[in-house]
Amino acid sequence: MSARIPEAQRMDRGAPAHAAAPQGRPREPRFPFGENWLRLLEHVDEERVRIAERSLRETLGIDDLSGRTFLDAGSGSGPFSLAATRLGAARVHSFDFDPDSVACTRLMKERFAPDLETWTIEAGDVTDAAYCASLGGFDVVYCFGVLHSAGAMWQALDNLVGTVASGGLLFVSIYNHQGRTSKRWRRVKRLYNRLPNRLRPLFAATVWLPFEARYAAYGLTHEPRTYLRTWTRRDRGMSKWHDIVDWVGGYPFEFARPEQVFDRCRAHGLELVGLATVRGRSACNEFVFRRSTGSAACAD
Repeated sequence: MSARIPEAQRMDRGAPAHAAAPQGRPREPRFPFGENWLRLLEHVDEERVRIAERSLRETLGIDDLSGRTFLDAGSGSGPFSLAATRLGAARVHSFDFDPDSVACTRLMKERFAPDLETWTIEAGDVTDAAYCASLGGFDVVYCFGVLHSAGAMWQALDNLVGTVASGGLLFVSIYNHQGRTSKRWRRVKRLYNRLPNRLRPLFAATVWLPFEARYAAYGLTHEPRTYLRTWTRRDRGMSKWHDIVDWVGGYPFEFARPEQVFDRCRAHGLELVGLATVRGRSACNEFVFRRSTGSAACAD
């Protein structure tokens, strides 16, 4: 499959070049997430889609989504929107701030579910309170690895909470707060996005090489097949190189301790029903919250 964006779907390619910034502060560079997804899309096949389906079931603790509405906030390349449709969701709505990501999700739909009218896709900003309020409520709100790159993480989380219907589930993943380590990674990510495009792959490879050398030394010694497979298949249907580029370059970059996320969502009337922490590592903590039946989002 060619991942070239049709002209009609290109939209404004320059729009996401900088992150939104509070008034009075200069704009920061933004990692082109959508361009990375387009390169990944060339490798998406049925096996990767099945991996995404399995990941979604395990993440939510639900075998199917029959009769439920599903919001994919920051859809990226669209695999989890597609997975939700295959798990029986009655309606799926995907949105992303990056126009290339929107186009990528549309290409995913055209390839795997071209006639599915219950899956809608559009451009949208999770930091835009008015936009999020216009979406209404969903039974399942899914947001993997998006809020910490939105440029205003807590505002984005507050907005997203408002889209969870009574009795609905919210899944979010947010980078773990590691103190000085997280601040150093933020500087690395900012530098990546200030480099000329031609130097970025080399920079990403150089930054990641010490980590990969350790993984390879252990993997090739103890579990060579398992290690080699990480370069061809990933748990969430992604690819390792695209994950590396996404990690080294992913900016804006915010982070939070698990208790901060828990307290924020509890203040909005949500109950924590699932938690997977990374135990202090540089990765995302994953949360599943449920809104009690009959409750509404709480105002700040």
